[in-house]
Amino acid sequence: MSTALLLVAHGSRDRRSGAAIDALAGRVAAARPGVPVATASLEHRGRRPVPVARELAAAGATGIVVVPLLLTEAYHSTVDVPAVTAEIRVALPQRPVARTAVLGPDGALLAALDHRLAELGVSGVDGLVLAAAGTRDPAARCGIAMVAAEFAARHGVAGSVAFAAGAGPDVSAAVGRLRSTGARRIAVVSYFLAPGRLHDRVVVGAEGCGVPVSAPFADTGPVAELVLRRARRARHPVVPQRSPLSVSVG
Repeated sequence: MSTALLLVAHGSRDRRSGAAIDALAGRVAAARPGVPVATASLEHRGRRPVPVARELAAAGATGIVVVPLLLTEAYHSTVDVPAVTAEIRVALPQRPVARTAVLGPDGALLAALDHRLAELGVSGVDGLVLAAAGTRDPAARCGIAMVAAEFAARHGVAGSVAFAAGAGPDVSAAVGRLRSTGARRIAVVSYFLAPGRLHDRVVVGAEGCGVPVSAPFADTGPVAELVLRRARRARHPVVPQRSPLSVSVG
């Protein structure tokens, strides 16, 4: 057996979220037959990373690569994921363990957003709102705003950003801002990997404004390809007995 990929999501109380992450794991596994792929969650529903890593090792995995299914470098990626990775290293001292960068920002995520926007079947869009979960981290908020601007520029239309939680602006305010500039055919694109309570809030806000909203994008080809690319560039290995860490994912 080869090095295993452990996809670590934020986690949600919503069963739909787990199903979306499992679908992504299925895509990743199908793209690399023979590479063990498992999922775990930092919070809420779902299994925790350390027990899953132990099971992968017991099944014969020669190493573990932790792939954080996170879109920004914020608290979970800078505190929780390093802590979980350290716990796995302690639990599996004879296995090389590495972790990757978070998923965002990356052009593959823009491609995934393109897929979801196309699924709406809306023509002549002249304004795009990128709706994200929300974070208190100023750098992460700035990064999401930059993604919103880049995605709008990619489509040659006006753009704005919205957050489902935190300081805002919310979807209604972001749509209103675009309408004040003259945009009339607006769509909301969801910067979410999986559905859940916060994405539901985005949907309600979009429906209240009478604009279409795209689905989350975990279960898309570009995201699966991004996971594999991140795994090939895994960082911070801890290698028992100074042997090299080999991540054979293609």
